[in-house]
Amino acid sequence: MNLRDAGQRLVNNHFHALTHPNFRYFWFGQCVSLIGTWMQNIGQSWLVLTLTGSPFLLGLIGTIQFLPVTFLSLFAGVLIDKYPKKQILLITQSVSMVLAFILSALVFTGTVKYGYVMVLAFFLGLSNTFDMPTRQAFNIEIVGKEDLMNAIALNSTTFNLARIVGPAIGAVMMAYLGPAWCFLLNGLSFIAVIYGLTRIKTTPYVRQKKQDVGILKEIKDGIVYIAGDKVLARTPLLVTVVGTLAYNFNVLIPVLTRNVLHMEEKTYGFLMSCLGVGCLAGALIMLSLRSKKGPRYGIIITSCTMISIFLTLTGISHSLYGGAVCLAVTGFFNILFATNCNSTLQIQSKDEYRARVMSVYSLVFAGSTPIGNFLSGYAADRFGADGAFIACGVLCFAFFLIVVTIYRKKTSGAQETATM
Repeated sequence: MNLRDAGQRLVNNHFHALTHPNFRYFWFGQCVSLIGTWMQNIGQSWLVLTLTGSPFLLGLIGTIQFLPVTFLSLFAGVLIDKYPKKQILLITQSVSMVLAFILSALVFTGTVKYGYVMVLAFFLGLSNTFDMPTRQAFNIEIVGKEDLMNAIALNSTTFNLARIVGPAIGAVMMAYLGPAWCFLLNGLSFIAVIYGLTRIKTTPYVRQKKQDVGILKEIKDGIVYIAGDKVLARTPLLVTVVGTLAYNFNVLIPVLTRNVLHMEEKTYGFLMSCLGVGCLAGALIMLSLRSKKGPRYGIIITSCTMISIFLTLTGISHSLYGGAVCLAVTGFFNILFATNCNSTLQIQSKDEYRARVMSVYSLVFAGSTPIGNFLSGYAADRFGADGAFIACGVLCFAFFLIVVTIYRKKTSGAQETATM
């Protein structure tokens, strides 16, 4: 077997989504853009902590950034269903690029203030409110249902490879050149994904507009549809628990680095990269599974349990390498959890409801972040980053058990009724 045949076999067995030209354009653009995104993420967190010295104000930035997702995701889902998703993505990616350039200019000129960062974070969150559910719903248009889980796993691989590379590059740039370069390079990186989008040729699914039906009625219709399906109802609740309590790394890791470990930018970048290594390993595991097997509820349950345990251990461990290992394991199970939840919702939902279902996913996944960032920032300010990690782990496990127990009772009750 020659190298070409071996490569083709590898793609067919584990990367079959890449056989779709449209997905290749989108995926390669994301490979570049997401590295810049992670450079900006760590640059912004460190910049705010440097400007204010306050874990609470750092958490407040996260709250402000994700606030639009919390309040507007359901409205965004209805609108996304009515317009071509490629056009929406071109707009949102362009807006994010401009915001990155503005932040870099403010830092380069020495005019940056906490209030300016807060305003830019809000508008970035507003753009992401439309961008996130659109990207989720766009996947099925460019790969179809059969390769959907493989596409999600490939996207997770890209995201988490960027989570390793981006913070590593960003930490070095902050240490030697300053955070402004992180923001500038992030702005330039959007060119790749915008170019990829312009190359995509696909027939978009756009739901036919209903006459005399208001947007609130369509939101209600989507929520009723989700509530009526046990899988579609249970999965967002689990995502809400994990999203609120387990995804506050941008707040807690810089505070852990500076106030508990008493180290600087390079250590912060190292810890974020360790989290990314674990996430990448999880994404590769998902790629190795055959897409025909589909998402697995057992993996979701196991992942919730392990995330809770290793968040708690991160707080207990006061050593650099102990914390690094715990973060890597947490990252591993984060991806197993998120990939299976994401694909469960997309595969389970009907075409005419998919954007609304994914807007609910974005609401509970990213929209829960303002609450989580606020609470974790407050906890870190009051009890230290180690105490905040422990609290998040314990509460995550407690609320996860409540959701599982409720739906287990509902299932048992339905089965008893059916046998009467």
